[in-house]
Amino acid sequence: MSKRRIKRRPADIVFDTCNICFVVLVTIIMIYPIYFIIIASVSDPYAVYNGKVVLAPVGLSLDPYRNILKYQEIWIGYRNTIAYTFFGTVYNLALTIPAAYVLSKRNLPLRTGISWFFFITMYFGGGLIPTYILYDQLQLINTPYALIVGAGISCYNLIVSRQYFTSSLPEELHEAAIIDGSSEFRFFFRIAIPLAAPIIAVMALYYGVGHWNSYFNALIYITNRQYFPLQLVLRNILILNQTALASMSFTDDDLEMVMEAARQAYLANAMKYALIIIASLPMLCAYPFIQKYFVKGVMVGSLKG
Repeated sequence: MSKRRIKRRPADIVFDTCNICFVVLVTIIMIYPIYFIIIASVSDPYAVYNGKVVLAPVGLSLDPYRNILKYQEIWIGYRNTIAYTFFGTVYNLALTIPAAYVLSKRNLPLRTGISWFFFITMYFGGGLIPTYILYDQLQLINTPYALIVGAGISCYNLIVSRQYFTSSLPEELHEAAIIDGSSEFRFFFRIAIPLAAPIIAVMALYYGVGHWNSYFNALIYITNRQYFPLQLVLRNILILNQTALASMSFTDDDLEMVMEAARQAYLANAMKYALIIIASLPMLCAYPFIQKYFVKGVMVGSLKG
């Protein structure tokens, strides 16, 4: 038995066509900046500076990458950032996940008051100077621990994690485990944690990206260059190149020096795109491995049970 083909009205065709065009346009707007950064980072610096790079690389050149990677501090920054990201994320998860699990218990005494104890920090903060004084009294200034143990819990992440536990762990499951002789700690580690793998992956991604991209705390609390994270190292390289060019002075007879300074100026402009690639590539490579957990965790954690 053949299926009867449904005749579409002209209005439906126009509507679908407009939707497809809109989606394609939005996709191009979102993808093109990333594509441009990639092609600009491998194009001739002069072509990038003069706006000749639009749809394809012009005059393939790896000079921006060579100029960046010759700095030994790049590798020190990578090492430090990997350590800060790993240990900082573990530290954040060790505080956020248990706190979210406890706050998801409806029979918890003073549950509302404890929740507000956390949430009030979303609206009020001590400020930079009191925080610096606190770090100084804790002897965290100019130590790598300042970038790991500074902020243990993000209240937004705590809310999402708490909602996930509330919607994904029914109270009947907890009661059944208690009747079978399970303790609270055993239920948490043997049942709750395995079932919370999606939200743990999401929180690991959130915290990991935050640690990887962080540079302001290092700018404030760290002066020893051996402890600089990658983002601060890259920032200093870019500023150093720009200030060095701005401080040069030439005479009319220094034609070769003027040409070299111009080349360095073009190179410094192209280095910005190479810096973005170097700083973002590890996170872009890690995301596909936890994408399925990311989507599931965010969707479930955003629904009210």
